[in-house]
Amino acid sequence: MKQFQSKRLSRLGSAIFSEMAQWKEEVKRSGMDVIDLGIGSPDRPPSEKVIRALEQAVRKPEVYGYPTSEGSPAFRGAVARWYKYRFGVALDPDTEIVTLMGSQDGLAHLAMAVADPGDLAMVPDPGYPIYSASLVLAGVEPYLLPLREENGFLPRLDEIPEEAARRAKFILLNYPSNPVSAVATRPFFEELVAFARKHGLLVVHDLAYSEMAFDGFRPMSILEIEGAKDVAVEFHSLSKSFNMAGCRIAFMVGQPDAVQALRVLKSNIDYGVFAAVQEAGIAALEEDMEHGESVAALYERRRNVVIDGLAAAGWTIPRPKATMFIWARIPEGWTSRQISREILYQAGVVVIPGDAFGQEGEGYVRIALVQEEERLREAVRRIGTFLNK
Repeated sequence: MKQFQSKRLSRLGSAIFSEMAQWKEEVKRSGMDVIDLGIGSPDRPPSEKVIRALEQAVRKPEVYGYPTSEGSPAFRGAVARWYKYRFGVALDPDTEIVTLMGSQDGLAHLAMAVADPGDLAMVPDPGYPIYSASLVLAGVEPYLLPLREENGFLPRLDEIPEEAARRAKFILLNYPSNPVSAVATRPFFEELVAFARKHGLLVVHDLAYSEMAFDGFRPMSILEIEGAKDVAVEFHSLSKSFNMAGCRIAFMVGQPDAVQALRVLKSNIDYGVFAAVQEAGIAALEEDMEHGESVAALYERRRNVVIDGLAAAGWTIPRPKATMFIWARIPEGWTSRQISREILYQAGVVVIPGDAFGQEGEGYVRIALVQEEERLREAVRRIGTFLNK
């Protein structure tokens, strides 16, 4: 009998995630209380203003027709105003913004829109899994950029072979980053834009965690760099910044040709974001511009609970400046998968082994700050007991 599953599916994602899910279910069936610090899904709802906007919008009869695939003019206008407010970047809503059903939607499809099978694209290792999976779907060859602790988890652009730089259609990076919780500053982005100009490639920057920064650090947009809109696009999501993960709304902005390419592709495969969700997105962006209240303080407190608690247990981890994750080098004598499994089975806490995000992730685990402080303290207590047996 013919197999009804394409070969490319075997190259998608990481088997580690499936294995972790099986482990988790086994531990839960044993009766143990499991504290899940695995998937980075916000554990709080949006603000009351956003919820009210969604409630009111779903009662409007006109929102139940097909939305436009590029997003409503009202939502794209709100994005343009927010980018100007937050980053000082002027955007044309008609040519430089496309609305997405979550940033993963855009990240999954962009390679199909801007590259051809056999082209090359540069993606980080370790990196968010969709970065590499999108290349598999598009038939694009990956060039893995190693992100290492000694370099601040930034790629060494000067070490990229000339042949790879010449062939590459785009380079994809993510700062503040998932999973490694690293940040980049203006000099790096200036170097990146110059690198793209020199080699005629597109920079794809995933900025999903810009509003989750700590200790006074303020992440910037790559589009703040002079001339960046000629060579760069940027993804942003309302999932993490505004606790709207289930709403599935995000956007890509920047280089007009790339924006148009993604619009054309999406016009052939979907009808865009539900209009009521777009109205809720407008409310979220407007509320932020009115009050500037960020989720950062919440995640900074959670970060401190975990970092300080693990340090007291003998596991010292650098204090990240941003994101909802802690990227922790594991104690000697373990592999990432071994320690993740034992923390789950012995302590009932889910963390993700670093090699789930690429070969360079071996030796680390990712801890998501997606529980209230009391549960995080309990998780840290359990991990500490496990470490000190």
